[in-house]
Parts: sequence; structure tokens; C-alpha cells
Amino acid sequence: MKNLIKVERARNNITQAELADKVKVSRQTINSIETGRFIPSALLAFKIANVLHRTADEVFQLEDSDW
Repeated sequence: MKNLIKVERARNNITQAELADKVKVSRQTINSIETGRFIPSALLAFKIANVLHRTADEVFQLEDSDW
């Protein structure tokens, strides 16, 4: 699953730690999601997208290899 968290964080001038605090996870979790080592639950994906003022579809995108 591809994600644009890092890009959207930059647009919103928010650090990994700030995003993590807002969605109630650790900074390491945000880092793991950004780098593709962890796929978030649907609820967490929606929370992240909401904080970044985007839809979940805009932040998280399935790739062909995900099927």
C-alpha cells in the first residue's frame, strides 16, 4: 500500500510526533506506516487522513501488488 503521509505532513507543517499525538499512536508507528513496514487499520487510516485534511483515498492508495 502506497501512502502520501510524508508529503501531506510537509504540506501541513506537522512532524511525525505531532501526527502521532493527534491520532494517539507512537511516532514509531507513524514512521512504520510512512515507510511501508506497517499497514494501518481502516480506523487509523481515517484518523490520519482527517488530521491531514484529506480523504483516506487521497492519503492511502492500493498498488497492484496489494491484490
